Amino acid sequence: MQNATIDRRSCPKAAAGRNHRRAFALFALLPFLAVSCSEEPQASKTAAAAARPQVSVTVLHPQNVAVTAELPGRTAASLVAEVRPQVTGIIRARNFREGSEVKEGDVLYEIDPATYQAAYDTEVAAVQKAEGALPSAQSKVDRYKSLAQQNAVSAQDYDDATSTLAQAQADLASARAALETARINLDYTKIRAPIDGRIDESSVTVGALVQAAQTTALATINSLDPINVDVTQSSTNLLKFRRAVEEDRLKMSGDNVAVRLILEDGSTYAQNGTLEFTSASVDKTVGTFTVRATFPNPDRLLLPGMYVRAIIEEGVAQNSFLVPQRAVTRNAKGEATAMFVDADGKVAQRILPVQQSVGNSWLVSDDIADGDRVVVEGLQQIKDGQGVTATEVILDDATGMIKQSDAGTANPADQAALSPDRK
Repeated sequence: MQNATIDRRSCPKAAAGRNHRRAFALFALLPFLAVSCSEEPQASKTAAAAARPQVSVTVLHPQNVAVTAELPGRTAASLVAEVRPQVTGIIRARNFREGSEVKEGDVLYEIDPATYQAAYDTEVAAVQKAEGALPSAQSKVDRYKSLAQQNAVSAQDYDDATSTLAQAQADLASARAALETARINLDYTKIRAPIDGRIDESSVTVGALVQAAQTTALATINSLDPINVDVTQSSTNLLKFRRAVEEDRLKMSGDNVAVRLILEDGSTYAQNGTLEFTSASVDKTVGTFTVRATFPNPDRLLLPGMYVRAIIEEGVAQNSFLVPQRAVTRNAKGEATAMFVDADGKVAQRILPVQQSVGNSWLVSDDIADGDRVVVEGLQQIKDGQGVTATEVILDDATGMIKQSDAGTANPADQAALSPDRK
């Protein structure tokens, strides 16, 4: 049997059916093609915006910033007195407790006063003897004076009587001086506190022999309220400070400069101090000079020799900016740099002339304008000239960490890039 081959092109009904099915299929796809063509530009915009890195920024505003210097130093007693004997003798009593507070004039030690009491009594007798000889000599002079006027005695006898009177007066004065010396030595047998303060340990005990000219102190008294804090400052920083004042970048705080104190454990001392003086010369070996501040110390929390850090208010930097330290990095040259976001959402890197740290920020007075936005989070994923999506945040001044979002929205340029085109 022979297979018959049918030429479908020659069949009018078959060709008409195929054309009808193609038209119906194209008609069914038209809505999807229209939707796809209309959403393609918008989808590309959304994808481009979504590809922009997310960063957090904070807005900078000018302000008057108190410029402080944190300097290391040590505490020192405001008064120091070494207790020493002024007469020789045996210690008979010690009248204080080591480490206690003493008052000026308190009797600290008692030296056996027997020999000094005897010397005092001897001088008392010598004064009485001199006083007894004086009236007789005075009477003789008075009597010879009247007789000399009558030529009843010779002028020589009158001169001798006058000389005897003068000698008696001198003996009385000498005896009184010796009595005062004996009284002073007797009083020195009671060794008294020269100042108020806290007394350290005693170097001698009862029964020890002490001498007037000995080099070893019996004890030391330190006056702790107020207490001094001596810190060192470099001469380089002093020159920078004076240059800033001359250029009106820094306004001095005045004569009453407040000083705060950071203790060894990192805590802040409750009492503020005052600046007393700065040394008039610079140490040749290390190039520093000494600054002394005085602090009240009613609770005796501060003791001499403690290591502390003093925060001294040097002045006020007017119309300056505080750039968060977390926003600042260093380039290969060691220069401080930061990323700023402009109004178009583009990142621009700037070199900042940082002056010093203030808390968790850097003090900058130049190359920043009011309202500039600096990147504080997301620095690792951006580069200079790149478009970003910026969200404004607020930083905690105490920790430098992000506290909360200020607006919670992107800048206008970022919002325009993210919002769909509904037209």
